[in-house]
Amino acid sequence: MPTQNKDSAPYADVRSIGLPRALMYYRYAPAWKAFFEALGREVVVSRQSDRAMLERGSARSVDECCLASKLYMGHVESLLDACDAVFVPSLANLGRFKSFCTKYQALPDLVRNTFDEESIRLVSCVVEDQQSKTSMRTAFLDLAAQFGATPKEAKAAYKAGRVALERAEKDARESFEKALQGVERARKERRDEDADESLAILVAAHPYVSHDRLIGGPVVDALRDMGVTVLFADEFDRERAYKESGKFSSTMPWLINRELIGAMLCLRERVDGIVAVSAFPCGPDSMTNDAIARRAGNTPLLSLTVDAQSGTAGLETRVESFIDILRYRRKGGYLQ
Repeated sequence: MPTQNKDSAPYADVRSIGLPRALMYYRYAPAWKAFFEALGREVVVSRQSDRAMLERGSARSVDECCLASKLYMGHVESLLDACDAVFVPSLANLGRFKSFCTKYQALPDLVRNTFDEESIRLVSCVVEDQQSKTSMRTAFLDLAAQFGATPKEAKAAYKAGRVALERAEKDARESFEKALQGVERARKERRDEDADESLAILVAAHPYVSHDRLIGGPVVDALRDMGVTVLFADEFDRERAYKESGKFSSTMPWLINRELIGAMLCLRERVDGIVAVSAFPCGPDSMTNDAIARRAGNTPLLSLTVDAQSGTAGLETRVESFIDILRYRRKGGYLQ
């Protein structure tokens, strides 16, 4: 049983944990919340993204950082006086060809140095399954011990997080398939001239892009305002998508890009169009987006890049034009 001293349990006195609503929050939030709550801690989530938060984060970042990283710093800043410590994990990989972008691996150091003058207190862990053999389970069991948890309590907290994440992923998969089946059913039931609302658009973007109100929100809102069904590639069956991505590349290292590409390959014949959204200047996306466009086949694809300087009007206009073209095409306006 770990003793609750400063060396073995440095986080024992932390009662509230801040979670920045950015980056991998959009993938692991259910697990993180359940884990810390099982340890008896209060979880404080930063507010929804807004322009002021982005501006604050940009002011603390170098120009070369991607939009999502700049926004993350804004979220961290918003939590400085709202909790005892901020949770910033280091995520390297979940195994071979299951790597994360290097910014996730370096994130604790970036945050610590960025907020050095504020003496920010970080709670962190390192997930590096390929080299150090530190799996997600190992990392979080060790983290629980640093909060003063017994081995039994640590296992229970990790299980609570894993169950919460599995439940959230299952709900997302079921909702995704239900929505897609609804569109396909509507196509069969409606007459051609009444088929506008049966369009299904797959949004292929990192979850912190597609589900963030500031980055991907304007694109998603524009699509929904056009009356189409929006499907998020990151909510598709991840295991199936990852396996399918092998047909695209046998060596691509990035896990999330693999899942997005695999989802696109599985669904391109079932959707009416694909909207790929990137946060400028995302390194992995810059190497995969062009290849994705070439593999989209006959499925129309709109590629959008969002940066800190662009407004929403141009994005909305491009989305509206894309949907108008798809509807005109559906009615025979273009050669198939």
